[in-house]
Amino acid sequence: MIKKYCLVIITILLLYVLNSCKDSKTSKKSQEAEVVDLKEIPEVEEPAIEIKKNLADFIPKNHMPFDTIYGDLNKDGLEDCVLIIKGTDKSKFITHEYRGKLDRNRRGIIVLLNKKSGYELAVKNYNCFSSENEDGGVYYAPELDFQIDKNKLFINYSHGRYGYWSYTFRLQNNDLELIGYDGSSNRGPIVLTETSINFLTHKKIVNQNINENTYDDDEIFEKKETKISRTKLIKLSEIEDFDELDFSSE
Repeated sequence: MIKKYCLVIITILLLYVLNSCKDSKTSKKSQEAEVVDLKEIPEVEEPAIEIKKNLADFIPKNHMPFDTIYGDLNKDGLEDCVLIIKGTDKSKFITHEYRGKLDRNRRGIIVLLNKKSGYELAVKNYNCFSSENEDGGVYYAPELDFQIDKNKLFINYSHGRYGYWSYTFRLQNNDLELIGYDGSSNRGPIVLTETSINFLTHKKIVNQNINENTYDDDEIFEKKETKISRTKLIKLSEIEDFDELDFSSE
């Protein structure tokens, strides 16, 4: 009887050992399979940065170069490039009663970063500026010019006796973002209001001339400082039309 029980116990132990070995092999194969699967996962490659030596290669079809500005935008000591372009659509040419044939094609901007071996595209907006031949009514249309100074891009409008306004952009967040606005509203030589907005500190300062009827440059300014509600910075690439930017209600 004892021998019979011993045989049963030995049989159970053998079965247990065999099953354990089988489970161990299965587990090992499973782990090996997982390792193989991980090896087969392809690495994600970052897109190659396209560098071009010729500035003309960045100008899109049906556009021509209009102006070129150089200066350091990303603080690397190299002169970056801002291209101003203009459309060439023949249907945008008009014949003005007094001014003759005028090209009303809109203008755009392309910002290129200097990479020593060539230029890399940073920002583009092909259609955000009106033509230089817009109708100014009883006065000439505002004149547009560009400047790079202290790693910032300044887009300036001057309107003679009516004043000026200027936009300050800085390269950040994969775009040029609007960080400042300054403007002056004039009546001839008399300044009526001066406005300055810092979009980083959310501060707006307005200097109002409370002696606006003076004719001898004797302006008296009253300063008013407020906080603006705008929190999201405007990106150069997303501006549809600079003529429609209005910060008077900020």
